Amino acid sequence: MQEICSSILNNHVLMVALIACLAAQVLKLPIELVKNRKFNLRNLVTTGGMPSAHSSFVGALAAGVGQTMGWESSEFAIATIFAIIVMYDAAGVRQAAGKQARILNQLIDEFFEEDHNLNEARLKELLGHTPFQVVVGLGLGIAISWIAGPAY
Repeated sequence: MQEICSSILNNHVLMVALIACLAAQVLKLPIELVKNRKFNLRNLVTTGGMPSAHSSFVGALAAGVGQTMGWESSEFAIATIFAIIVMYDAAGVRQAAGKQARILNQLIDEFFEEDHNLNEARLKELLGHTPFQVVVGLGLGIAISWIAGPAY
């Protein structure tokens, strides 16, 4: 078991990708502070927002695989396709789900103005990302992977 953990921790591509994801999550704090003048530690563990941690994660992963296995390798192709699917989902499906949650929350708010007895739990609206947030996350991940290149 110790050998497995040691092997995982010695996987530089994985560690750099995790660092890129963590960096994107941490960057959400000052961006939210500047944008909305709020300091919210929940941003460290929530989805959505600027930059996309998912995009940073898979961008660094694909770039790391390309740097270590070669840009022409099957592994790079797999990592790139995986990254595209994740980023498409972040900017497409999850963004649409967030918009639907916003509309449903408005309907619930209007419904409860008339004093009905239903659960008024609000849906999470910030699920996905704008295309710009995805591109910034991707750029961050690739940049971190290039900076960490000598570690590979």
